[in-house]
Amino acid sequence: MRYPNGKLPIIKREGTGFPERMKAEEFLALVQGKQDSAANRGMSLEEELNESNAYYVSHAIASVHKKPTPVQIVKVDYPSRSAAVIREAYFRQPSTTDYNGVFEGRYLDFEAKETRNKTALPLSNFHEHQIDHMCLVVKQKGIAFAIIRFTVHDETYVLDASHIIQFWEKSIRGGRKSIPYAYIKEHGHLIPVGFQPRLDYLFVIKQCYFS
Repeated sequence: MRYPNGKLPIIKREGTGFPERMKAEEFLALVQGKQDSAANRGMSLEEELNESNAYYVSHAIASVHKKPTPVQIVKVDYPSRSAAVIREAYFRQPSTTDYNGVFEGRYLDFEAKETRNKTALPLSNFHEHQIDHMCLVVKQKGIAFAIIRFTVHDETYVLDASHIIQFWEKSIRGGRKSIPYAYIKEHGHLIPVGFQPRLDYLFVIKQCYFS
Protein backbone atom coordinates (compact mmCIF):
# COMPACT_ATOMS: atom_id res chain seq x y z
CA MET A 1 0.00 0.00 0.00
CA ARG A 2 1.31 3.48 -0.92
CA TYR A 3 0.10 7.01 -0.33
CA PRO A 4 -0.94 9.09 -3.40
CA ASN A 5 2.53 10.67 -3.38
CA GLY A 6 4.06 7.22 -4.00
CA LYS A 7 5.66 6.91 -0.56
CA LEU A 8 5.16 3.91 1.64
CA PRO A 9 3.31 4.62 4.90
CA ILE A 10 4.68 4.40 8.42
CA ILE A 11 3.29 1.46 10.41
CA LYS A 12 3.00 1.51 14.21
CA ARG A 13 4.55 -1.42 16.06
CA GLU A 14 2.24 -1.81 19.00
CA GLY A 15 3.01 -4.48 21.57
CA THR A 16 5.95 -5.88 19.62
CA GLY A 17 8.83 -4.66 21.76
CA PHE A 18 10.18 -2.74 18.75
CA PRO A 19 10.63 1.04 18.68
CA GLU A 20 7.38 2.97 18.38
CA ARG A 21 7.21 3.23 14.58
CA MET A 22 8.72 1.43 11.60
CA LYS A 23 8.71 2.06 7.86
CA ALA A 24 6.50 -0.15 5.72
CA GLU A 25 9.56 -1.37 3.80
CA GLU A 26 10.95 -2.75 7.06
CA PHE A 27 7.62 -4.27 7.96
CA LEU A 28 7.25 -5.99 4.59
CA ALA A 29 10.82 -7.29 4.75
CA LEU A 30 10.20 -8.62 8.24
CA VAL A 31 7.00 -10.39 7.20
CA GLN A 32 8.59 -11.76 4.02
CA GLY A 33 11.55 -13.08 5.99
CA LYS A 34 9.24 -14.89 8.39
CA GLN A 35 7.27 -16.37 5.49
CA ASP A 36 10.43 -17.61 3.76
CA SER A 37 11.81 -19.21 6.91
CA ALA A 38 8.46 -20.80 7.68
CA ALA A 39 8.20 -22.16 4.15
CA ASN A 40 11.64 -23.79 4.31
CA ARG A 41 11.34 -25.03 7.89
CA GLY A 42 10.37 -28.68 8.09
CA MET A 43 10.46 -29.29 4.35
CA SER A 44 11.19 -32.95 3.76
CA LEU A 45 13.86 -34.30 1.45
CA GLU A 46 11.16 -35.63 -0.87
CA GLU A 47 9.48 -32.23 -1.09
CA GLU A 48 12.77 -30.52 -1.89
CA LEU A 49 13.59 -33.11 -4.55
CA ASN A 50 10.14 -32.77 -6.10
CA GLU A 51 10.56 -28.98 -6.25
CA SER A 52 14.03 -29.34 -7.77
CA ASN A 53 12.79 -31.85 -10.35
CA ALA A 54 9.94 -29.52 -11.29
CA TYR A 55 12.52 -26.78 -11.87
CA TYR A 56 14.68 -29.10 -14.01
CA VAL A 57 11.67 -30.11 -16.12
CA SER A 58 10.31 -26.57 -16.55
CA HIS A 59 13.74 -25.34 -17.69
CA ALA A 60 14.34 -28.38 -19.96
CA ILE A 61 17.45 -29.33 -17.98
CA ALA A 62 16.41 -32.92 -17.29
CA SER A 63 13.36 -35.15 -17.10
CA VAL A 64 13.32 -36.71 -13.63
CA HIS A 65 10.18 -37.81 -11.81
CA LYS A 66 9.10 -39.68 -8.71
CA LYS A 67 7.93 -43.16 -9.58
CA PRO A 68 4.27 -43.90 -8.85
CA THR A 69 3.60 -46.78 -6.48
CA PRO A 70 1.40 -49.41 -8.18
CA VAL A 71 -1.74 -50.03 -6.12
CA GLN A 72 -4.46 -52.64 -6.65
CA ILE A 73 -7.88 -51.40 -5.52
CA VAL A 74 -9.97 -54.20 -4.02
CA LYS A 75 -13.05 -52.58 -2.51
CA VAL A 76 -14.77 -49.28 -3.27
CA ASP A 77 -17.91 -47.87 -1.66
CA TYR A 78 -20.15 -45.31 -3.33
CA PRO A 79 -21.89 -43.32 -0.57
CA SER A 80 -23.31 -41.07 -3.28
CA ARG A 81 -23.44 -41.03 -7.06
CA SER A 82 -20.75 -38.35 -7.26
CA ALA A 83 -18.34 -39.78 -4.68
CA ALA A 84 -16.31 -42.95 -4.24
CA VAL A 85 -14.45 -44.14 -1.14
CA ILE A 86 -11.65 -46.71 -1.37
CA ARG A 87 -12.09 -49.18 1.49
CA GLU A 88 -9.41 -51.73 0.65
CA ALA A 89 -6.28 -51.68 -1.52
CA TYR A 90 -2.80 -53.17 -1.59
CA PHE A 91 0.51 -52.71 -3.37
CA ARG A 92 0.57 -54.90 -6.48
CA GLN A 93 4.34 -55.32 -6.46
CA PRO A 94 7.34 -53.99 -4.54
CA SER A 95 8.45 -50.59 -5.76
CA THR A 96 12.03 -50.22 -6.96
CA THR A 97 13.68 -46.88 -6.21
CA ASP A 98 12.08 -43.47 -5.65
CA TYR A 99 13.08 -41.53 -8.77
CA ASN A 100 14.26 -42.05 -12.32
CA GLY A 101 14.77 -40.01 -15.46
CA VAL A 102 17.15 -38.80 -18.15
CA PHE A 103 19.85 -36.14 -17.90
CA GLU A 104 22.03 -35.24 -20.88
CA GLY A 105 21.48 -38.62 -22.49
CA ARG A 106 22.18 -40.67 -19.35
CA TYR A 107 19.64 -42.70 -17.41
CA LEU A 108 19.33 -41.77 -13.73
CA ASP A 109 17.85 -43.96 -11.02
CA PHE A 110 18.04 -43.13 -7.34
CA GLU A 111 16.63 -43.60 -3.88
CA ALA A 112 16.07 -40.77 -1.38
CA LYS A 113 16.76 -41.46 2.29
CA GLU A 114 16.44 -39.17 5.28
CA THR A 115 17.69 -40.01 8.78
CA ARG A 116 17.90 -38.35 12.18
CA ASN A 117 20.73 -40.67 13.14
CA LYS A 118 23.85 -38.60 13.82
CA THR A 119 26.49 -41.22 13.13
CA ALA A 120 25.21 -43.57 10.41
CA LEU A 121 22.53 -44.44 7.87
CA PRO A 122 20.95 -47.78 8.88
CA LEU A 123 20.83 -50.26 5.99
CA SER A 124 17.30 -51.10 7.14
CA ASN A 125 16.32 -48.02 5.13
CA PHE A 126 16.88 -50.13 2.00
CA HIS A 127 15.18 -53.31 0.82
CA GLU A 128 16.70 -56.22 -1.03
CA HIS A 129 14.70 -55.61 -4.21
CA GLN A 130 15.97 -52.01 -4.27
CA ILE A 131 19.57 -53.18 -4.03
CA ASP A 132 18.93 -55.72 -6.80
CA HIS A 133 17.41 -52.98 -8.92
CA MET A 134 20.39 -50.66 -8.45
CA CYS A 135 22.74 -53.51 -9.36
CA LEU A 136 20.83 -54.01 -12.60
CA VAL A 137 20.89 -50.29 -13.43
CA VAL A 138 24.67 -50.21 -12.92
CA LYS A 139 25.06 -53.33 -15.07
CA GLN A 140 23.15 -51.58 -17.87
CA LYS A 141 25.52 -48.59 -17.53
CA GLY A 142 22.91 -46.32 -15.98
CA ILE A 143 23.71 -43.93 -13.12
CA ALA A 144 22.41 -45.32 -9.83
CA PHE A 145 22.84 -43.57 -6.50
CA ALA A 146 21.16 -42.51 -3.28
CA ILE A 147 20.49 -39.01 -2.03
CA ILE A 148 21.00 -39.16 1.73
CA ARG A 149 20.06 -36.45 4.20
CA PHE A 150 21.34 -36.26 7.75
CA THR A 151 18.77 -33.92 9.27
CA VAL A 152 20.75 -33.36 12.48
CA HIS A 153 23.77 -32.15 10.48
CA ASP A 154 21.56 -30.41 7.88
CA GLU A 155 23.62 -32.04 5.12
CA THR A 156 22.52 -33.90 2.00
CA TYR A 157 24.83 -36.14 -0.01
CA VAL A 158 24.91 -38.04 -3.27
CA LEU A 159 26.34 -41.52 -2.66
CA ASP A 160 27.04 -43.79 -5.61
CA ALA A 161 25.18 -47.11 -5.59
CA SER A 162 28.45 -49.06 -5.57
CA HIS A 163 29.08 -48.02 -1.96
CA ILE A 164 25.58 -49.00 -0.87
CA ILE A 165 25.82 -52.37 -2.61
CA GLN A 166 29.21 -52.97 -0.98
CA PHE A 167 27.89 -52.33 2.54
CA TRP A 168 24.75 -54.37 1.84
CA GLU A 169 26.74 -57.41 0.72
CA LYS A 170 29.03 -57.14 3.75
CA SER A 171 26.02 -56.93 6.08
CA ILE A 172 24.66 -60.18 4.64
CA ARG A 173 27.98 -61.83 5.54
CA GLY A 174 27.73 -60.56 9.11
CA GLY A 175 29.19 -57.07 8.67
CA ARG A 176 27.85 -53.84 10.13
CA LYS A 177 24.23 -52.94 9.45
CA SER A 178 24.75 -49.29 8.63
CA ILE A 179 26.84 -46.89 6.55
CA PRO A 180 28.84 -44.54 8.81
CA TYR A 181 28.24 -40.82 8.49
CA ALA A 182 32.01 -40.32 8.31
CA TYR A 183 32.17 -42.73 5.34
CA ILE A 184 29.38 -40.93 3.49
CA LYS A 185 31.01 -37.59 4.18
CA GLU A 186 34.29 -38.89 2.74
CA HIS A 187 33.00 -40.85 -0.25
CA GLY A 188 29.77 -39.00 -0.94
CA HIS A 189 29.33 -35.57 -2.46
CA LEU A 190 27.63 -32.72 -0.60
CA ILE A 191 24.72 -31.20 -2.53
CA PRO A 192 24.66 -27.38 -2.59
CA VAL A 193 21.49 -25.78 -1.26
CA GLY A 194 20.14 -22.81 -3.18
CA PHE A 195 16.97 -21.07 -4.24
CA GLN A 196 16.19 -22.43 -7.70
CA PRO A 197 16.60 -25.31 -7.70
CA ARG A 198 16.43 -25.79 -3.95
CA LEU A 199 18.58 -28.95 -4.03
CA ASP A 200 20.82 -28.89 -7.09
CA TYR A 201 21.83 -32.54 -7.11
CA LEU A 202 22.34 -32.55 -10.89
CA PHE A 203 25.28 -30.19 -10.38
CA VAL A 204 26.90 -32.97 -8.35
CA ILE A 205 25.91 -35.68 -10.83
CA LYS A 206 27.51 -33.78 -13.68
CA GLN A 207 30.73 -33.29 -11.70
CA CYS A 208 30.92 -36.97 -10.71
CA TYR A 209 29.72 -38.82 -13.80
CA PHE A 210 30.31 -36.53 -16.77
CA SER A 211 33.92 -35.45 -16.28
